[in-house]
Amino acid sequence: MKRIKAACIMQTVTFRQKEDSGLSAETLLRLNREEAQRYKDGLVKSKTRFRIDDESESPDGSVIIRIRKEYNGNTDIGEYFD
Repeated sequence: MKRIKAACIMQTVTFRQKEDSGLSAETLLRLNREEAQRYKDGLVKSKTRFRIDDESESPDGSVIIRIRKEYNGNTDIGEYFD
């Protein structure tokens, strides 16, 4: 019988508005930052354990987050967050 000892999900999430929105670059960047912050706040609110490995902004105004988060509340995250 196999048992999972530790698990996590590694994701790269890009927050970007529609390109044909007609908004200024500053407005697009602000909206993308706000959306990324809402995503992180949602993780905290749901008590999901996570660690952000990298957060950057690309020249087109999108926000890119590389994140590790728990698989589910029952699985140990082990050394993934060390």
